[in-house]
Amino acid sequence: MLNRTKKFFKTTILGGVIVILPAIILSLAFKWLFGVVGNAIEPLTNLAERQLPLNEYNKYIAPVIVISVIMLGCFLLGLFVRTKLGQMIYMGFENSFLSKAPGYRMIKETVNHLLGKKTSPFSSVALVQIYENDTLVTAFITDEHDNGKVTVFVPTGPNPTSGFIYHLDRKFVHPVDISVENAMRSVISCGAGSEKLIKGIRDDA
Repeated sequence: MLNRTKKFFKTTILGGVIVILPAIILSLAFKWLFGVVGNAIEPLTNLAERQLPLNEYNKYIAPVIVISVIMLGCFLLGLFVRTKLGQMIYMGFENSFLSKAPGYRMIKETVNHLLGKKTSPFSSVALVQIYENDTLVTAFITDEHDNGKVTVFVPTGPNPTSGFIYHLDRKFVHPVDISVENAMRSVISCGAGSEKLIKGIRDDA
């Protein structure tokens, strides 16, 4: 009992860390970028503060200008990356440097899934009996076949980008009325918040 409790707390805490880690990294990166850009355009912001008669609102001029410059830079960078040359340079930089950073792939996939930027290859969510007993496993349906077989992907938590592929009889696959995004969040958090997943089993499953 004690080991199960320790394992529960360990996996739950780890799942929480994985969920908030991308947000922490993004906030730290933005804070660093804000400082770099702010120092670079400090003469411009100082001039704007002197020239614009906003009185007590002068303290907001510099942050607004810095954020505007960052947003403009991101927009222009995004336009460049959409070009063939930009994609080639970005892919080369990612493969040569970013992909070698510890946890980069996991963080990138997690952020993409949470923000909905990545199109999911999964058609729906299901609880499956991979051992053909009462054990239910969270899975994503990837294909259905004419011979009654269903192909599913069973992700590993807290990193849903890795997992196992199973080809099961349809009777062992129980579709669940829950979005892929919500199920993915449950996997990332190591099962925390699975109530909707369990209650979402369809009556016709």
